[in-house]
Amino acid sequence: MLKHRSPQTHRSLIERMPKATGHDLGHWLAQLNEGPGLLRSSERVGWLRDVHSLPHRYAAAVVHEAHLRRHALRT
Repeated sequence: MLKHRSPQTHRSLIERMPKATGHDLGHWLAQLNEGPGLLRSSERVGWLRDVHSLPHRYAAAVVHEAHLRRHALRT
């Protein structure tokens, strides 16, 4: 299970992502969408970590942002 972080912490991770990882959020969301069809958040975070060497906190932020965007499209 992923830890829930405050919205401010999430935003901060997203803002620092390009400098910390060399790629912006759009790149990481595309990688996640093009990757295997993993359903569980923890599996998606692990896949980003293991395959793309993305630090855990940033991988979790990408997965969380993907979830927020998916949920926003449904409503």
